[in-house]
Amino acid sequence: MTEQNTNDELIHVEVVYALSHEQQVFQLAIASDMTVQEIIEQSGVLVAYPEIDLNVNKVGVFSRNIKLDATVRDKDRIEIYRPLLADPKEIRRKRAAQAKTKSN
Repeated sequence: MTEQNTNDELIHVEVVYALSHEQQVFQLAIASDMTVQEIIEQSGVLVAYPEIDLNVNKVGVFSRNIKLDATVRDKDRIEIYRPLLADPKEIRRKRAAQAKTKSN
């Protein structure tokens, strides 16, 4: 006989990590009281992508930042964000400057 979790209900979630050339989706059925960090660790994404550092990479659920000790709901998608390669504000400034010089 197997030992049952105190919270019998399993929920289904996804852990997503995207690189510029690929996106990896890990689907899991987990106990509803697991934290985001526990889910990420159980998913296997940290083994597949050892460059992920949960002390550095931010995580979110459906594009909203979330803490590692938070819990999630059924059908949530946990996203692991990569550090930005360039500052979006700086990119916009450069594009605006280029557009200005082209129009003159």
